[in-house]
Amino acid sequence: MRTLPPSLAAHLEQGETTTAHCWRVLRSDGVTLGFTDHDRAVPIEGTECVPTFGLDGGEVPVRLGQQVETGEVLGVLDSAAISEDDILLGRYDGAQVESWLVNWAAPEQRVLLRVDTIGEIVREDGVFRAELRSPQQALNVTRGRVYQGLCDAQVGDARCRVDLDLPAHRGTALVTAIIDAFHLRVSGLTGFEEDWFSFGVGLWSSGRRDGLHDAVLTHRREPEGDLLGFANRIGEWVEVGDSLEITVGCDRRFATCKSRFGNTASFRGFPHIPGSDYVLRHPRSGDAMDGRAVVP
Repeated sequence: MRTLPPSLAAHLEQGETTTAHCWRVLRSDGVTLGFTDHDRAVPIEGTECVPTFGLDGGEVPVRLGQQVETGEVLGVLDSAAISEDDILLGRYDGAQVESWLVNWAAPEQRVLLRVDTIGEIVREDGVFRAELRSPQQALNVTRGRVYQGLCDAQVGDARCRVDLDLPAHRGTALVTAIIDAFHLRVSGLTGFEEDWFSFGVGLWSSGRRDGLHDAVLTHRREPEGDLLGFANRIGEWVEVGDSLEITVGCDRRFATCKSRFGNTASFRGFPHIPGSDYVLRHPRSGDAMDGRAVVP
């Protein structure tokens, strides 16, 4: 049961009320936006919730148990508030949305109703519809370690311990040509060997993708320059002259951890576990079945 602040509870018990709904959108890049269904701006937690491009909230069914509760909000796409480009670029993916009930005549009288996460966003005819998922969605996320041959750490994190700040582990690239939606030709990486940045991460420092991270799948060297292949479609959002900083990649194999980083002590996989092909194949004469390591 939710407990209302005494001042707000007393206001709601009156015959007439001056309440409104407000939403605070907290994006992962640190940007916070505020909206309200009232016709005047309402301050909430240091954020000015504006009505000009406000949201319309739908009903949210309450479910028993651990089911994920979902609702939605509707809004108008506009460059001054929520633009279509920002949605397409993923700046609202996974953003938190706080829903408040507030007395607009006395904004200090308010209560936090829900904290949701933005899920699927649909855009049509200049309007967007954003799905709101309750905190129960976190129960669908896999927790704990997976026993597999590949390392389950991210290169450079606290478990991996590879120092990505070393000059040998990062480079700055400048886009010289757009090959297609997934491939860019860049300059500035000639000091690194081919494939060095495969499975790495690029952080854009200019252009429309400024501040966004993109996974780099492949790094090839061609006479015209280095060719980078990305996991997402980025060609339509990048221009010649845009720059990004790329960190070294890792395919999470034990051999790569050993040869490229000399980091076998921090390897977070289980390379000696036999794979399904090894377990299911028929024993052959000469096979080592004495418990020795499968991977040297």
